[in-house]
Amino acid sequence: MNQSVAGADKTPIKMLHDRILCEVDSEAGERRSSGGIVIPATAAMGGRRLAWSRVVAVGPHARAVEAGDKVLYDPAEKAEVEVSGETYVVMRERDVHAVAAQRLADEAAGLYL
Repeated sequence: MNQSVAGADKTPIKMLHDRILCEVDSEAGERRSSGGIVIPATAAMGGRRLAWSRVVAVGPHARAVEAGDKVLYDPAEKAEVEVSGETYVVMRERDVHAVAAQRLADEAAGLYL
């Protein structure tokens, strides 16, 4: 599924090849531990922490990801771009670790968000 996004000057933007465009999670800052302690975004975590993001647009060669899906990726390996004052993440489909979408329910993965 090929999607496009309108830029600041309202010129359509088409994703190419296997690239995907994702919204940056505005709630990716502070988190709460299971005990209720607030953990700031700047706190160092042991190891890498993956993040979820919603897909806005996909290139024509992306096979497993569609617009509207949630994807799991490594934020340390992301490229950010600003379009119409909003920040997005651009990545290759191969950089996605997992896909969460209602359309996958028929495949019975066994895990649910």
